[in-house]
Amino acid sequence: MKLVRYGRPGKEKPGLIDEEGKVRDLSGVISDFHGANLSDKVLRKLARIPHDTLPLVRGNPRFGVPVAKVGKFIGIGLNYADHAKEAGMPIPTEPIVFMKAITCLSGPDDPVMLPKGSKKTDWEVELGVIIGTRARYVSEADAEKYIAGYCVVNDLSEREFQLERGGQWDKGKGCDTFGPVGPWLVTRDEVWNVDKLDLYLELNGKRMQTGCTDTMIFKVPYIVSYLSQFMTLEPGDIICTGTPPGVGQGRDPQRFLKKGDFMRLGIAGLGEQQQDVIGFQEF
Repeated sequence: MKLVRYGRPGKEKPGLIDEEGKVRDLSGVISDFHGANLSDKVLRKLARIPHDTLPLVRGNPRFGVPVAKVGKFIGIGLNYADHAKEAGMPIPTEPIVFMKAITCLSGPDDPVMLPKGSKKTDWEVELGVIIGTRARYVSEADAEKYIAGYCVVNDLSEREFQLERGGQWDKGKGCDTFGPVGPWLVTRDEVWNVDKLDLYLELNGKRMQTGCTDTMIFKVPYIVSYLSQFMTLEPGDIICTGTPPGVGQGRDPQRFLKKGDFMRLGIAGLGEQQQDVIGFQEF
């Protein structure tokens, strides 16, 4: 299934994408996609509902983050060998872990806002993993069954904040709007080979990133198992698993986002995002 949350920010309703690509409303069946509603039991129940019996959502609604009440937004750094090389950093022997503030979460097509004082805001298309069952000290062999599904993430990063402001990557990772997620949560039963997914990102119509998850240093089951040794993963937690080469920091000359830019990015089978880049605005 392709599960979505649609509607105005803060007012999203649960839905799914039917076989014809249309949005169907699930609010009469389920309150939202969070917590226990991401379990295998609930997802199997939803899968049994004939899609054509669900109310059709008219028009082209905005999509929000496909899970609600996200507790943790976790990043894995330098998880593609060729990206580590372009960044001039050694290939890690263990996953590099950082946290993205949940206040940076935004819908897949919502504008990306440059933070105040930004000089080096960068793009990163990534495979997102959404946890469906509480995971604590799980084995790599069992890790997959703790996953509800997968999604597209743009792990936006302000490189000066991240690397030149006294350590801790988190400072460059959690700015407002720096976490577009979606458009869909694709349940794990529909992703036949998570190690063979093509990723791409275009900036103003020019291809910047082209990659495949088969070049990830640490694969998804290992990442879930590894993280569960250090923290309890709860349903709705999102893990972004690293980016292929082609980020602005690694280009010669370097290229960072500016007001008026337009990004389009996606992962095979998981959908596409598109974002306008806007200047800093007070809320």
